Amino acid sequence: RELLRELLSELCACLAARSEELQLAATEALGALLHSARRGAVLALYRPRGLPLLGLAVSLLLGLAERGGARHLKVSALRCLQALVLQCDCPQHRPLREDELQQCGDLFASFLPGISTALARVITGDIRQGHKPTVAAIRLFYLVVGLVMADAQLARVPPNKEKPPAEQSRITELTVHRGPDWSRSTAEKLSLLLRKVVEFSSVHPHWKVRLELVELVQHLLRSCGQSLVGSFSHLLKALVGLVNDDNSDVQSRSNEVLRDIAEKRIVVQNRALADVLSENLHALATALPRLMNSQDDAGKVSTLSLLLGYLKLLGPKINIVLNSTSHLHRLSKALMQVLELDVTDVKIVEERRCGPAGSLQLGLLRSRHQRKYFRFFTEEKVFQLLQQVCRVLGYYGNLYLLVDHFLGLYGESGLYRKQAAMVLNELVAGAAGLGVDFLQEREVLPNVDDLKGSITSILDEYTDQANWYLTTSIDAEDASPERPVQGPGLAARAGGTCGSLLLSPEPQVTTHTMNSNIWQVCIQLEGISCFAAVLGKEFRLLLLSALYPVLEKAGDRTLLISDTALGTLVDVCEACGYESVQRLINDNSDYLVNGIALSLRQLEHRAHAAQVLDTMLRHSDASLLPLVEDVIQDVLSTLDQSYSNQASVFLGVLHSVMTALVQWFGSSDQEHREGSAAERQSGALCQEPQVVTGQEMERFFLDYIKQKQMAEGDLPDTGGEADEDPPLAKLEPNSSDPEGETPLPSHAQLAKDVMERCVHLLSDGSLRVRLKVLDVLELCVTVLHPHRNHLLPMAHRVWPALVTRLISDDPLAVLRAFKV
Repeated sequence: RELLRELLSELCACLAARSEELQLAATEALGALLHSARRGAVLALYRPRGLPLLGLAVSLLLGLAERGGARHLKVSALRCLQALVLQCDCPQHRPLREDELQQCGDLFASFLPGISTALARVITGDIRQGHKPTVAAIRLFYLVVGLVMADAQLARVPPNKEKPPAEQSRITELTVHRGPDWSRSTAEKLSLLLRKVVEFSSVHPHWKVRLELVELVQHLLRSCGQSLVGSFSHLLKALVGLVNDDNSDVQSRSNEVLRDIAEKRIVVQNRALADVLSENLHALATALPRLMNSQDDAGKVSTLSLLLGYLKLLGPKINIVLNSTSHLHRLSKALMQVLELDVTDVKIVEERRCGPAGSLQLGLLRSRHQRKYFRFFTEEKVFQLLQQVCRVLGYYGNLYLLVDHFLGLYGESGLYRKQAAMVLNELVAGAAGLGVDFLQEREVLPNVDDLKGSITSILDEYTDQANWYLTTSIDAEDASPERPVQGPGLAARAGGTCGSLLLSPEPQVTTHTMNSNIWQVCIQLEGISCFAAVLGKEFRLLLLSALYPVLEKAGDRTLLISDTALGTLVDVCEACGYESVQRLINDNSDYLVNGIALSLRQLEHRAHAAQVLDTMLRHSDASLLPLVEDVIQDVLSTLDQSYSNQASVFLGVLHSVMTALVQWFGSSDQEHREGSAAERQSGALCQEPQVVTGQEMERFFLDYIKQKQMAEGDLPDTGGEADEDPPLAKLEPNSSDPEGETPLPSHAQLAKDVMERCVHLLSDGSLRVRLKVLDVLELCVTVLHPHRNHLLPMAHRVWPALVTRLISDDPLAVLRAFKV
């Protein structure tokens, strides 16, 4: 032991020499001496009487590390100092026992201010010194701080300092009593140093320095969770920020440490640490709108990653934040401001569904690729982080509290409505555990009834008339009657005006307002998709209130709304276990038809009922016809009573009906048409080789003379007439009179009824109405073509009005009438 003390004293003298070669040799020799000496002899140095000698060695090695010229000399001095404080990680050294750790902690508490201050200067020194001295200084820093400030050691320190013997009183004055007052004071001073170290190391260009910073955070969190709780705001901020580091090793190690913190419930079991995180979260939420408005995209990703990390670390303790009115208000308002959409794009309003809607797959593809544009950011990763923030809130938080709060914001102002709807959708998805990136499992799983209750309240708010029927276009239906249309597809569309309001619209509706309304409807439709995915087959119980509104929007004229609604229909099918949208509509057609019938009786709902019927007909098959036949008859009856002001809406419905009939029954009609043409062609071919006989020519001229006499008024006597009557009587069954024929099929009879209504509307004052009537007439003719005995009398009735359209009308109407 004495030899070891003498050798240490001699080496200290060498460390104080001016030659760097001698200093390097002395540090290597001292390191070899500490590694080779017996552990008992080394531990004898770490008593109060060895403090002066140890203090000399520590100060000399710190001086070399801080002011040494050569890089390898600095690294050697730091490694030697690590061995001197018995924190060497060499495999041949056994770990210290608890009593030995307590003894070393008491001893090195005297050196902690000097060691920590000097190491902080080394860490934050000139970056040109390289990464190795910085990495070694960071490692030594957290090892020494973790030894002296360890919670387990401080808990065993007696409250009062023991009185030493008289002969050791002067030496004992150098030691420090690690009581509560000293711990508190030291933690405050270390907090300043840690903040400085963390801020410098987290942005260091070398990845190994940042990786060592992750190790510092983990070590201090494990060993000093109580004593250094005031410093953890800086430590956790750095750790969460390094999750998105450019280096994959730093990223993965940061994630491992975060997951380890969560699994060991360090935050959950430490109320003081949870309070620190809550305050940091409150401060960050307060500054979030300002930061999102001023930072670049990389800074926004870093800020939101920090916010998300705080929420993940709080885990089940997140309700501490949510139960505080101030915290919840700050966080929610920050989300409302950050998620504000950019509604200046005119293209969203201009894109219209011209003609029949496309396939479900195409609509689903378009709706999935429609990107939202936000006011404060453009990077997609920023939006993904905001989604995760909301989902983590829903995963750990009180769902009833969150839904109630954000529904309040939803109804508070139109400025917050779209953002609140986005947050509500993500909260529900998070509560169900869909797409949540969490660090630890929640303590209580949500009940299906709780989810269903929250979803029901949100659905009721979404489908409320004030939030569902919004102005999304200034429709041409409201323009002057003689305003020309752009093309035949526009007039052929069904569904009525999607943007009609239940209340009287505002006199001036701006493009921004319509864009905002379009996005609100789309976000609410996305919410219905999300709710269906959350509840699965349990969502069938909510179809009574959700399916009819979605079908309305699937028939909307605005392309984005229509595509989003079609995507929602597909999502609902998958979630509820239906094979296809057709099966979904057919299985729920009873109450859908009932809803249409009730809406047709109310003037303000007729356009929406037309949209639902249009969507049902487009996405179903002929088996739906018997179910909707009564509704179509109601439409015809209502049309009879309101030709003047509702003709356009009902013509849209009739056009949808006739388009569906042509689609369902057009194949047989086409075959019949092709068959008739083939028969006529074969008949003509068969007649070509026939030779006219003399008797046939004689018969022809006799009939010609008789017809000419009748035309001139030279009628034959009654006897002759009686003789000629029988052959005419034989021809009567082949006349155009339909009596005695088999009844018309239901679809043909429906086409005939529609055609009868169109006769009266061909002379309507509105060009748009006349164009729609001509489109419907063309479809009626297509359906009735196989039934010529019924088609010809109807054509005879239509002919006078049709001729008027051909002679004196707008060029568009003339072209359409000629086509008919």
